[in-house]
Amino acid sequence: MRTFHGRTVAPGSVTAEALVSHGGLNTLASFQKALQFGDKKATCGDQNNPDLYGKAMAGKALCLPQTIGSTTGGLVLYCACSMHRQPACLLFSNPIDSLAAAGSVLASVWLEDVNMPVVDCLGEEFLQYVHDGMTVSVSPDGTVTVE
Repeated sequence: MRTFHGRTVAPGSVTAEALVSHGGLNTLASFQKALQFGDKKATCGDQNNPDLYGKAMAGKALCLPQTIGSTTGGLVLYCACSMHRQPACLLFSNPIDSLAAAGSVLASVWLEDVNMPVVDCLGEEFLQYVHDGMTVSVSPDGTVTVE
């Protein structure tokens, strides 16, 4: 078990199973099936991300370095939350980009029944330590425990 400390972007507490990507998350490509075609598991549709492609992201502790791609990133995350197809949390080894941060913060403020904590700046050691299937717990103060 290891504990990491990052910066809270969207507050909350959650415990979930880790799903890890060592490449950036293209939010639009990854969540397109969930948003357009009713995929409630939010199966990743980004063929350029072999770590996540074809895996269900809804309800998982999504551990990644950063988001990449489209300027629609924040809106995609907000929409995934509004449709209850969001990851349990987003955990970034690097600083979050402003678009993803905006979508995450808007979801935490505007959607009463949604909890998707977001923590960034967890460091490279976090991403090297965590693996798919591990249990990840997030605290409101940015503490992330991986078992």
